[in-house]
Amino acid sequence: MKPINILFIIFFTNIIFFSMAQNNVAGKIEIIQDVRIDTLIQKHISINEYLITKENHNGIKGYRIQIFFDSGNNSKSNATEIMEAFSKRYHNIETYISFREPYYRVRVGDFRTKLEAEGFLKKIIFRYPNAWIIKDDINFPKLY
Repeated sequence: MKPINILFIIFFTNIIFFSMAQNNVAGKIEIIQDVRIDTLIQKHISINEYLITKENHNGIKGYRIQIFFDSGNNSKSNATEIMEAFSKRYHNIETYISFREPYYRVRVGDFRTKLEAEGFLKKIIFRYPNAWIIKDDINFPKLY
């Protein structure tokens, strides 16, 4: 035989041998990846879990109306009085009191759109002339 024929036979034998060496089982896929990818994925998951618990995302983006804010010696009692008076007058609207140094704030409502907030603001603006609409995390709507 000629040396060229022997080279072709060896070449094709190697091709057949290496193509048969891939023992793929039906339905099973093996992923070969760098170990650092798993580390990055776990880090991403842990950071997101931390942020969710830290920021307490128990709501959605929406709008509230801030009807009061004050700082000083009697600001907490004033905020509580405003909140109670508002709750008596508008018992179906949620009220929230919060403190961000040095101010106590009273915010009302869980409005999903700015249009809803503006409609309610028009109803209460004569009692609370310094009220304004702000973006805030609101509670999920109640399902009846």
